[in-house]
Amino acid sequence: MTGVRTPATTPGPVVVILVVPADDFAAQGRFRVAAPRSNAENPSVVDSSRQRRRAGTVASAVLLLMAAAALVVGALPGAGGVSPSAATTAETQPSEVTITINGGGFAWTFDPASAEVAPDGMITVVNASGTSHTFTSQAYDTSGTHKAFDVTLSPGDSTTIPASTLQQGVYHYFCRFHPAMQGTLTVGTGPDLSGAPSFDQPLYEPPVLTGKRLRIVMKKAAVQVFKDGPATTMWTYGGTYPGPTIRRPTGADTKVTFVNNLPKAVGSVTVHQHAGHQTSANDGQPMSNLIKHGGAKTYDYPLRDGGKPLPAALRFYHDHRMDETARNNWMGLQGMFLTTDPNDAKRGLPTGRYDIPLSFTDRSFTDTHQLTDPFAGAGSAAHATNAMGSMTMAGATGPSGTVGDTVLVNGRFAPYKDVQPGLYRLRLFNASLFSAYDFKLSNGEQFEQVGTGSGLLPHPVTRSDILLGPAQRADVVVDFRDDAGTDIVLQSIARPDGKESGSYPAFPMQFRVGSGPSPTQKNLSDNLVPLPKLSIPKKTAMTWKFGLSTDSRGHQFWSINGRRYNPKRVDHKVTRGKVQKWRLVNTSAMTHYVHLHEELWRTISRDGGRPPLWERGYEDTWRLDPGESVVVAARFTDYTGKFMIHCHMLDHEDNGMMATFEVVKPKRR
Repeated sequence: MTGVRTPATTPGPVVVILVVPADDFAAQGRFRVAAPRSNAENPSVVDSSRQRRRAGTVASAVLLLMAAAALVVGALPGAGGVSPSAATTAETQPSEVTITINGGGFAWTFDPASAEVAPDGMITVVNASGTSHTFTSQAYDTSGTHKAFDVTLSPGDSTTIPASTLQQGVYHYFCRFHPAMQGTLTVGTGPDLSGAPSFDQPLYEPPVLTGKRLRIVMKKAAVQVFKDGPATTMWTYGGTYPGPTIRRPTGADTKVTFVNNLPKAVGSVTVHQHAGHQTSANDGQPMSNLIKHGGAKTYDYPLRDGGKPLPAALRFYHDHRMDETARNNWMGLQGMFLTTDPNDAKRGLPTGRYDIPLSFTDRSFTDTHQLTDPFAGAGSAAHATNAMGSMTMAGATGPSGTVGDTVLVNGRFAPYKDVQPGLYRLRLFNASLFSAYDFKLSNGEQFEQVGTGSGLLPHPVTRSDILLGPAQRADVVVDFRDDAGTDIVLQSIARPDGKESGSYPAFPMQFRVGSGPSPTQKNLSDNLVPLPKLSIPKKTAMTWKFGLSTDSRGHQFWSINGRRYNPKRVDHKVTRGKVQKWRLVNTSAMTHYVHLHEELWRTISRDGGRPPLWERGYEDTWRLDPGESVVVAARFTDYTGKFMIHCHMLDHEDNGMMATFEVVKPKRR
């Protein structure tokens, strides 16, 4: 069990947080623990809704002094309000409050959802369930890099947090493993603590490679994730995290040689270009065509489909080694692959420095800024189960979900980006192993979604927030023209529809809009790229069911059509040149994000109806909430061979939620 470091104190009133068993579905709720950093000796939070200090502005200095004074008395005007109960005072707050997590499956809730404790009280957190949970504050302490509290509790664990170590105010908390579980904790009286960090380092933009023949060496390297303090040792592509961004005109054949100079203990690796269209041998097979330690392999990416250039989009490359995909990606083997179209400028899409790829993920770190190792002892037999039960990696202390406590953008914690008051194209990419993020701008500005991770949409779609699961991308345009001189936070909010999977609440980055003149830019076109016509068969050729199955020993595992992945088995065959319609169904009580390799897939229907506007272009990864189904179709062009279908929650993939389809040559007549 990991928790906050707390100084000795005299116990006072107590808040007890209980987690009761969910016996009917305990197995599906376990997650691998990615241990958080230890907190500072005296955890507290700062008012993170503050705006950036502007040098030389006397008025800003006065406002900061007023804000500091307000914090001292616990009533900061305009910071989000004070304690929910205006009549409540520290003297009248209860001496003991019990918060119980009720429900089963993924319907856990904090009950009551709001609790209070006196500032000299003691908060006790007890996990009486058979499922791991976290008790995590959205707010940061005074260091700006540690959560005010972030406690991971395995079944049966308990911990205490002296309220005296926390600043008085209202804390919004959640479970990192099950982020739909949220609540508030009021300590004494004080402001609503929004939780945003200080955003004190500029956005990192990885080096860009543009040649038709590239060489990338995989190696261990030091990465400066945090503004101050030690660098983080990671496994990298080319010595950076993320790896170099490959930027190529779509349709231009690109050959990339990857060299494995990683530590020998890492073993063989493989590289998959996600959403690409290439031969089976160049697709990053999980068990074959591997790159051994000290070896190299050249991958050929034609960037064409059916003789035509692939739709331009933000794709990415990452390790795809069976049983080790989650571990290798956690350690840093990820990079972006951007294909471009010269016609985008004519469509009014921002280009050049106004086109920014953004990779979002979460990791956990030690006090010395090193990655924690949630895979320690797992070995390569990732399909086994340990004493904790089903859905675990062999020897791991937690099961099939690896979630960090710190959200990174382009490999950095809480960066800011200086922008001009103009139109910007943001390529939002969820590079996490397991978490979903629901993106929203703090000033209420709308996104104009112009594309997915596989190409442009027929028309822009106006959206207030955008939910992305692992591997999903959204191509959006943001209008900063009326925001000169302001700071805007790109947030991840709680999923508004309340679905069980939830989304990770966070404040990943900040945009600082300058006061200079707006650049001269065209307006965004209402017509982008129509989908070519495709004759969709009436018959559904294959149904893929994503669920939880049980083997002969009584152990549960994540499965497709009741089976665990076997590299020697082909689960479906399709003739090259044919169009097929497939149905993807989630039969489990947990959300999955399903990725189909190789072809230009399109969404035909979602739950029997027309797909939403933002799913009416090409897609490669779909969200499937419990009970949901999606019908997709594609023409199988160019290449024969074996390709993958799997859940892109990488621990699920390693646990066996993957299958093989094979494209075969047409029969001779």
